[in-house]
Amino acid sequence: MEPPALSTEREAAQRGMTLMELVLAIAVVGIGLAGILVAFNQAVFRSADPLVRKQMLAIAEEMMEETRLKPFAPAANAAPAACARNTYNDVDDYNGYAAAAVCDIDGNAMASLAAYGVAVAVTAANLPNGVAAKRIVVTVSHGGDTLTLTGYRTDWAA
Repeated sequence: MEPPALSTEREAAQRGMTLMELVLAIAVVGIGLAGILVAFNQAVFRSADPLVRKQMLAIAEEMMEETRLKPFAPAANAAPAACARNTYNDVDDYNGYAAAAVCDIDGNAMASLAAYGVAVAVTAANLPNGVAAKRIVVTVSHGGDTLTLTGYRTDWAA
């Protein structure tokens, strides 16, 4: 028997990757991983937006309900202090209300809602069937985002 050729032995022993193949594989995996992480980062960055939007809607709905529950006809009242609304006794009193932070009806600022602002505008309106109404627009802001809720109050009690 003749010993195997040296070149055949070397070919059989080399069962790995060359340095060039290894560098290329690392580069391809790194680029792919970077793309996936960028997409993941965008998803995580925007994940708080639904929470902020839902909180803005809850604030707007609360203010709209508070306003719509007041009597339709104007009545004399005392001027409120700061962002308090405890002296408001009719829908028109809310016209022009604006607070840089959300307050309870007594004017106590809510620390957990300090980043939200709320404003209310009340204007006279006539519905298509000729019924007198008041149009209530509640605007809640948070940073650069705003949410506007519009409702109507009629004199249904008359």
